[in-house]
Amino acid sequence: MGKYSRDKRDIYYRKAKELGYRARSAFKLLQVDEEFGVFAGARRVVDLCAAPGSWSQVLVRQVPEGPDRRIVAVDLQEMAPIEGVVQIQGDITKQETAREVISKFDGLLADLVVCDGAPDVTGLHDIDEFVQSQLLLAALCISTHLLRTGGVFVAKIFRGRDVSLLYSQLKIFFPEVFIAKPRSSRNSSIESFVVCQGYKAPHGYIPTMISPLLSYASMDESLVGPSRTIVPFLACGSLSGYDADMSYPLREEGKETYESLDPLQRPINPPYSKYLQLKKTDPSALSS
Repeated sequence: MGKYSRDKRDIYYRKAKELGYRARSAFKLLQVDEEFGVFAGARRVVDLCAAPGSWSQVLVRQVPEGPDRRIVAVDLQEMAPIEGVVQIQGDITKQETAREVISKFDGLLADLVVCDGAPDVTGLHDIDEFVQSQLLLAALCISTHLLRTGGVFVAKIFRGRDVSLLYSQLKIFFPEVFIAKPRSSRNSSIESFVVCQGYKAPHGYIPTMISPLLSYASMDESLVGPSRTIVPFLACGSLSGYDADMSYPLREEGKETYESLDPLQRPINPPYSKYLQLKKTDPSALSS
């Protein structure tokens, strides 16, 4: 879709470019913080599945500067550098990745772990929800290695029939667990974000990369029937703010003209780069 059509459709896409964010998802983390104050007291922060880097940009702007501030971004993909962020290109399911993150904190543990990772969606909600739940659990597993007692964990979740099961799993590690829907997240999307506060590992628990997900066969009776767990769900973001599902005029009130801005950070080594290079150097090769 052309950039002009996209500009017309999505106010948060336009605002992200104006404010220098690499993606509109930056506003989701900002609105989660407005409601829950997840940045309060955070000095050592980990951004999992960080590419293209919009959440890392938010962390750089919101976590106060100081000699003890450390922000570490982890992703399998290459990511363009961000000043103030230490990058690790690694797999969040590997224990060596956790060890490398802790080494960046000089052996200390993180105050906050965030994860905006998501699979390439298929449009089949049951499949997408399952794959996303596995990604969420992978982020939880590495977070049990990284978080200090009392730390905060924020991650993307796809709402569906298994939300109660995931909620119960998170409650093992966090006394306070909420599911939040930022106003910048479209109503048509099944995405929300789990906000988990007050990390406390169960007595005798040893952090592991093996998913601790409960099976349906072992679920407690409280999770089924009329006594099924009710998951706390909150909408966040000012009601007077922009609506992600509305279209807004290109020319804002008080401005005479509208200027379309290019994305702040273009993709690194995208799959179509080879085609563009051939188009420049040897157009005849494309027709053969």
